[in-house]
Amino acid sequence: MALASGRFAFSGRSMSAFKEGDPEGPVTAEGLFGFDRPLHFEIGFGAGEHLAHRADLLPDHGFIGAEPFLNGVAQALTHVRDGGLANVRIHHGDALDALARVPDGALTMLYLLHPDPWPKNKHAKRRMMNDGPVRMIADKLKPGGEFRFGTDHPIYLRHALMVMRRFADDFDWVVDDRHSWESRPSGWCETRYEHKARTTYGHEVWYFRFRRR
Repeated sequence: MALASGRFAFSGRSMSAFKEGDPEGPVTAEGLFGFDRPLHFEIGFGAGEHLAHRADLLPDHGFIGAEPFLNGVAQALTHVRDGGLANVRIHHGDALDALARVPDGALTMLYLLHPDPWPKNKHAKRRMMNDGPVRMIADKLKPGGEFRFGTDHPIYLRHALMVMRRFADDFDWVVDDRHSWESRPSGWCETRYEHKARTTYGHEVWYFRFRRR
C-alpha cells in the first residue's frame, strides 16, 4: 500500500497490514502500542538496520523511526516485516515534526546516526546538530535518558561538540575511557552506511553517548 507522508505506519503481530496513525495528536507509547513502555526515537534511520536491530534486542520497548526518503522507509518496513517486529512505528516525513509531538520527558533513548553533515558553512544551519533540535531532544528525553550520536565527518564532529558544550547543564557525556568515542558501544550495530564509510572511503567513525541530567 502507499504510505502517506507525515503519518505513522505500523503493523499488527500478523504483519499483514499497515494502518495510518493520527496525523495531528500526541505521539505516546500508549497511543502507538496500546500500553506504556520505554520509548525510543531514531532521527533519519536510513535503511533501518539500526532501528530494526535495536527493536529486536529490546522487544518490550517501543521504537519510532523518522525518515524523509521513501526508499529508506520501504527498506525499513522490509526489516520490520522480515523480523516480525511488532514494536516499531515508522514516520515518513520530517523527524522534528514527529518529535515535537512526543510529550516532554517521554523518551528513554534518541538516536542520531550519521546525519547529513552539510559541510559548507553557508548550510550549517541545516544540520540536525544545532541548538534548536538539540534543545528539543533534551526536552523529550527523560532524566537518565540517553542521546546517541555518530558521525564519520570531521567538520560535523567539531560542530557537534561545540553545540553539545552549550548543553552541558542538560547532558553528561558518557565515557569509560579516553578512547570511548572511537569504539562502537554495545548494542550499536554497524549500518551499511558506516561500513561503506570505513571500507570504501577510509573514514574514521566517532560514537557519542550523552545522558540527560
